Formats: sequence, C-alpha cells, structure tokens
Amino acid sequence: MKILGHEFDEKKLKKNVYTAVLVVLAGWFIFRFVMVAIESRMVVFNPVRDANKNGVLVETVIADKKDGAINFPISIKNNRAYVSGRVRAKLRAGQKIAEGGTVANVSNNLDLDSGMYVVQTRGAVDGVNNVQIPCVGYFVPVYAVREGVVMLEKSGVAVSQRVDVAAQDSTFACISGGINNGDIVILSKVSNNQKVSK
Repeated sequence: MKILGHEFDEKKLKKNVYTAVLVVLAGWFIFRFVMVAIESRMVVFNPVRDANKNGVLVETVIADKKDGAINFPISIKNNRAYVSGRVRAKLRAGQKIAEGGTVANVSNNLDLDSGMYVVQTRGAVDGVNNVQIPCVGYFVPVYAVREGVVMLEKSGVAVSQRVDVAAQDSTFACISGGINNGDIVILSKVSNNQKVSK
C-alpha cells in the first residue's frame, strides 16, 4: 500500500494501530484504578459522622447576672393605654417609655367598657410605645428559651434546664432563676443529652 509516496506494510500498520489502542486503554484503566484508590483514602467531610464524633457545633453565651430592662410594647392614645392583667402586673408609675414620657398611673380596677386595665402616661406620643420594664437576671436571646426551658452545655453534652422568665421582649428574655453565673447557655437548637462542641 502506498500513501503520499511512501510504501507501507498493511499488516504492520494494523498491528501498530492495535498496539497503540491497547496501550491507551491499558493506561486509562491503570489511571482510573489509581484515582479510585486515592479517592477512597481521602477523608470526605460528613456532617452527621462529624457530629456523632465531635458533637454538633453550637453557638453559646455565658450566663452573667446583671441589671437591665426589657422593652414591652403598649399602644397609647391621648396618654392612655389599655392592658391585660398580665401586663398590668409588670407596670409601675415612673417607668420610662422608650419613645419619651413615663407611666403616670396604673389602675387597680378593670375598665368596664373594655375589660382591660387603664394605664395613664405622661409625655408619650400616640401609637405603639415601649415601656422599659427593669429586670435583674440573665439576659439571653428570646429564641434560646423554649417553653420555659434553656439548654446548657455541661461536659460537652446539652442538658435541658427549666428556668423562670421574669420578662421578655422580641429580642431578649430576662431569666430570674434556674441558671447561675458562668453557666453556658446554648443558643442553637439541640436535643437533650446531645453531644455538642463550641
């Protein structure tokens, strides 16, 4: 056989082509075998396996008792607000209203027209205002308290602890009892007796 002026042996050409194809296929199989072996030795991050071994990664805060205030919303119109008995128990004359003004008087008697207690204010603007309710306790984000229970970290394990919540607003809960200074409060959602890491 003659191609471009060169003479070729057809049998030899076929043999060289088959040999080249076999070498390429063998090389590809060896390469894949080596890559599979390397990949099988790699440690791939597995969150479930990691959580079982090291514990679930959680966000925490250290309990520290302090004086503070919780903002409680009330709706005021013409320096008057109507509140439930539960809210009335938290209000006292002289309490500051965050938007300006103070609580002037908290009625002990129900208003017969509304079935609510009347709160008189002084210097407050009309609309929803926040009354600052003083509280001494442990201030933790409100989402860390679930049905009167917080989760504490003890020796790498989440432990449920029932607490007394004195007051709370949309951001913080003031815990008056059930935990102590230095306790590690877990903010992340975990289960009781679950292994955790900080």
